[in-house]
Amino acid sequence: MGVIPMDRVLDRLDRLTAANDAAGARRHLLYWLEEARIGQDERAQLTICNELMGQRRMAGDAAEAVQYAEEALALLKRLKLEDTVTAATVYVNCGTVYTAFGRTADAIPLYERAQDIYTRRLEDADTRVGSLYNNMATCLTKAKQYDRAERTYNKACETMKQIPGSEPEIAITMLNLADMHREAHGIADAYEQIDDCVQKAHDLLETEGLTRDANYAQVCGKCAPIFEYYGWFAYAKELRKRAETFYETNGRSE
Repeated sequence: MGVIPMDRVLDRLDRLTAANDAAGARRHLLYWLEEARIGQDERAQLTICNELMGQRRMAGDAAEAVQYAEEALALLKRLKLEDTVTAATVYVNCGTVYTAFGRTADAIPLYERAQDIYTRRLEDADTRVGSLYNNMATCLTKAKQYDRAERTYNKACETMKQIPGSEPEIAITMLNLADMHREAHGIADAYEQIDDCVQKAHDLLETEGLTRDANYAQVCGKCAPIFEYYGWFAYAKELRKRAETFYETNGRSE
């Protein structure tokens, strides 16, 4: 039995994330990681490393992100969890870290291991499957495997369309697909495909009745610079305003 109260740890992390308090979230996770190490609670260590690698990736901290990814992979092996859904999720997160810092050759096998596990153990209509395909396709784009990347982005969309409320995630995939077309063919030659993807992303984010929660705010912040890059300046400004309004309304957790 674990000694770390992970439900409480993750609940506090959610509140810090909703308040956009990245520094507070990092302090919170580091405190509990040390407690987990002292208490030899390896399952808690795994969960916390999984969270930390993503946070440090978003902060652009390659050294720490890779450190926590490697620690998580080692913990999976020690805990004999390497063929579980938990492991697949860790593989996706580690792959995303490696992709972010240019290590696509290390990332692709991890995505493939995750795909094998998810195919055997999850239903097709699962957000984890959609996330896998989206992140895998981004990695394949960086590896210049454009045809395979496009097929994988389409798989991500097909998966997420089956899940109610997944429009923000599909919007991100459409913008990623726009970037893939740009990298593969150049803006001039791929203008129509790019414009179609960006328009679809806009329409998805404007879906009537969409819940504008912490996830939506995070997606708005992530999508704004991409819309701006493709000339949608007013809409990028509006998305930033939506994200800022959400965080101001929720305030920063103490």
